[in-house]
Amino acid sequence: MQFLLEGAGDAWVTIGMIVFFGVIMYFFMIRPQKKQERAANDMRNNLRVGDEITTIGGVIGQIVSIKDETITIETSKDRTKIRFLKSAVRSVDVKAEDAN
Repeated sequence: MQFLLEGAGDAWVTIGMIVFFGVIMYFFMIRPQKKQERAANDMRNNLRVGDEITTIGGVIGQIVSIKDETITIETSKDRTKIRFLKSAVRSVDVKAEDAN
């Protein structure tokens, strides 16, 4: 009988360690990633015409129009226009109100 009780204690220690490492993994991996995704979505939802952006492909340009899920940017002095998905925007370099 004593042997069965000792094994049950070891099982609880193992379960406790699994839960502990799960909590540690949440706070060091999952939570920061979700926070970063939320910040990127907020940035993409607040894009405005006139903002200067950089895409994930490294294309730099100024936003000239915004539709539901796409944006159109001008990329050079020749006024070359390219259409991108909003999800392709990596960063806003200069906000439209800061440029004036």
